[in-house]
Amino acid sequence: MRLDPVGAAGLVSRQVRTGSRDGVATRIVVARRTYATDQADLWDAITNPERLPRWFSPVSGELQPGGRYQVEGNAGGTVEQCDAPHSFAITWEFAGQVSWVRVTLSPTADGTALELAHEAPVDPDFWAQYGPGATGVGWDLGLLGLGLHIDTQVPVDPVEAANWAVTAPGIAFVQHAATGWADSAVADGDESVAAREAAERTVAFYTGYDG
Repeated sequence: MRLDPVGAAGLVSRQVRTGSRDGVATRIVVARRTYATDQADLWDAITNPERLPRWFSPVSGELQPGGRYQVEGNAGGTVEQCDAPHSFAITWEFAGQVSWVRVTLSPTADGTALELAHEAPVDPDFWAQYGPGATGVGWDLGLLGLGLHIDTQVPVDPVEAANWAVTAPGIAFVQHAATGWADSAVADGDESVAAREAAERTVAFYTGYDG
C-alpha cells in the first residue's frame, strides 16, 4: 500500500461532540472525507455487499430497515434507517456494548462528501485511557481503504491492509489521525495533556509502537 500517510490522514476532517441518548451521556466522533466519485457510486461502494469486502469486510444479513447485519469478525446490529442514496443509520453492537452509526452522503464540486458519526455511551475510564481515537482511528483506516478502492477500482488486499498499521507508513498515518482526534477532543472540552497522552496510547494499541 504505497501512499503518503500524512497526506492521506489529512484528507479526513475530525470532530468530537458531547451528546446524550435516552438520558445517558454520549460522545460522538465525526469523520468527514470527500471522494472523487459521484453519489450513486459512493453509495453503492458503502452499501453493496458485493463491494464491501473490496475495501472493508464481508457484511451479511438483511441490509434494509429493520434487518440485522453482521460484519465478519466485527460488529453486528440493526439497520434503523435507510434513505438511498443519501444516508443510513445502524446500531453498532460489539462486545456487549451498543452504539450508533450514521453515514450521510452529499454532492460537492469535487465529488461526494461522506460524513460518518459514531455515537457511544461514555465509559469514563476507557475514554480517559484512549479518548476518541479508539473509535476514530478505526474509521480512519476504513475510510482510507474506501478511498483506495474508489481511486483504483482494485480490491484492497485484506492481509496487506490488516498488517499495514504496523509498517512505518501505517504508524505515521495512525499517529497523525490520533493527534487529529486528540485535537478534536480538546476542542470539545477535554484537558489537553490528558487528551494527547490518550492519543499516544491509541497509537500503541493500533500499531504496537510506543515511542
